[in-house]
Amino acid sequence: MVDNHPNIIKNQTKRICLPKKKTPQQQKKIAQQTSYLGLGSNIGNSQEYLQQALKQIAAVKEIEITKKASLYLNKAWGKTDQQDFLNTAIAIKTTLSPQQLLDAMQTIEKSMGRVKTEKWGPRLIDIDILLYADFVVNTPQLTLPHPYICERSFVLAPLYELNPRIFIPKLGRLNEISDDKQRKEGIIRLVSW
Repeated sequence: MVDNHPNIIKNQTKRICLPKKKTPQQQKKIAQQTSYLGLGSNIGNSQEYLQQALKQIAAVKEIEITKKASLYLNKAWGKTDQQDFLNTAIAIKTTLSPQQLLDAMQTIEKSMGRVKTEKWGPRLIDIDILLYADFVVNTPQLTLPHPYICERSFVLAPLYELNPRIFIPKLGRLNEISDDKQRKEGIIRLVSW
C-alpha cells in the first residue's frame, strides 16, 4: 500500500514525499567548480593539435569551456634544446573532481598520440591543470596549484588574460604576485581564437 511506503510521511490529510536516499555515487558528485587548464604543443602543427585538444575537452559532458586565452609562442622551458612551444590557457566549469579531471585530460593526451619519453621533453600535446577552484592538492599524481605556475611566463600571461584577479591558493591574487615583466618575458602573443 502506498501510504505505508517508507518515503512518505502523513501530515494530517496531506502526504509528503521525501527524497530518496542518494547513492554513494550521487553523494560524491561535487558542485560545479571553476578550473584553469594550460595547453601546449611543440611537435608538428601545434595550433591544430591545440584546436583538437579544445574540441575533445569541450566534448567531455562534465566540462564547459567558459573562456579561452590567446595563443602564445615561447622558448622551451626546463629542457631548452627543442622547438619553441605554442601555449594557451582556458577557463572551464566542471563537476569532475580534480583527480577525475586529471584522468580525463590524460585520456585526451593519449588519444591524440602523446607519449611521455622525458621530463619537459617535446610534446604533441600537453594539458595541465593549473588551478582547480581554491583547492590545494598534493598527491603523487597531482599537485594543485600547479607547482610551476608562477615561474612560467607562458602560464602567467594567458592566465592573466583570462582573469587578472584570479586567486592562487597559498600565493594570492595573480595581479598582486606577478608583474608585467614576468608575464611577458620570452613570449610572443600571437592570435586570439
